[in-house]
Amino acid sequence: MIMNTKYKEIIAHIRSLYPGRESIPLHEPVFAGNEKKYLLDCIDSTYVSSVGKYVDKFESMIRDYTGAGYAVATVNGTAALHIALKLAGVKAGDLVITQPLTYIATCNAIAYCGAEPVFTDIAEKSLGMSAEKLEQWLQENTVLEQTSDPDLPFRRIEKTSHRPVSACVPMHTFGHPCEIDRIAEICKTSNIALVEDSAESLGSTYKGKHTGNYGLMGVFSFNGNKTITTGGGGMIITGDESLARLAKHLTTQARTPHGWKIEHDQIGHNYRMPNLNAALGCAQIERIGDLIRSKRELAGNYAEFFRGLDIPFVTEPADSQSNYWLNSILLDNEQERDAFLQLCHDNGVLARPCWALMHNLPMFRHCLKSGLTMAESIEARLVNIPSGARL
Repeated sequence: MIMNTKYKEIIAHIRSLYPGRESIPLHEPVFAGNEKKYLLDCIDSTYVSSVGKYVDKFESMIRDYTGAGYAVATVNGTAALHIALKLAGVKAGDLVITQPLTYIATCNAIAYCGAEPVFTDIAEKSLGMSAEKLEQWLQENTVLEQTSDPDLPFRRIEKTSHRPVSACVPMHTFGHPCEIDRIAEICKTSNIALVEDSAESLGSTYKGKHTGNYGLMGVFSFNGNKTITTGGGGMIITGDESLARLAKHLTTQARTPHGWKIEHDQIGHNYRMPNLNAALGCAQIERIGDLIRSKRELAGNYAEFFRGLDIPFVTEPADSQSNYWLNSILLDNEQERDAFLQLCHDNGVLARPCWALMHNLPMFRHCLKSGLTMAESIEARLVNIPSGARL
């Protein structure tokens, strides 16, 4: 009865933040700028596919906003991650370390390369990969092996399967930066490529540096439910000019430049972002400061409210500034979580649990994993509550 009263109080508070709404979504886009203007301009130009001025402009705007050296737009975030992993050298049969609490696109992109994920536990504060657990798994389960490749003098090999560990993909969960500087150092000393899944963290920084800039490459998503959206879309950022050039080449079907000939020099992918989507993105990123300020104000409101109810609210980790893409609370157990979710949905508040842990899904159940006690505890208790910007 006490918890039910608390839950009703939470629902009433959420409704007060989004007045006049019959149904309150978890996160919806805000179109309050130049979206229609740029889309009409794009249509009038007839360049609506993967060639057009807005694609180049959007890449430039993301590059400038994140402080990256280069940015390459893609059709979605999963495609961006797939190409980033290919460019990082991930091959069929390799192992790629990631976290079990993530969206399935992270593991799907690994599988597209013919590789398999290895799951290490998350940190309680960030909900992202634990640097301590990553280092522990590498020490206990891998050995260094010398190679004849001058560019890769040694590599990590998993002891039992003798498969190479070629990359690590931490994810900045719900926009909160993980311990990315420590993870980067561990990957560097182990000769493991670091690719940041920054899909949810546009606008988030760690120790003053934007997420996505700590690894060899970082990727973002601009799906309809992200902080800014292009409808569907993604982006690869990197400080390496040659990688950026190759990313653009591979995402445009590996077509060789020529005045009129249509030729291709390797197997490529039809992964480039259409100009229509980029036009929407240009208008969206013009308002990103307002969007993130609104979302951080909302998070501050929630933090104070839940402090009064003695319910843990997930706040940004130390040394971080989070975009608070999705706001999260932690209940006592799975039964309480489900009871709260049911009451929310009965009252038009579209709260959600976090994703099912990747190692429990049938296609990844066979994959290597370490003790995942924190991820399992969080999965059973976490609820994402409405997080859309209020402009």
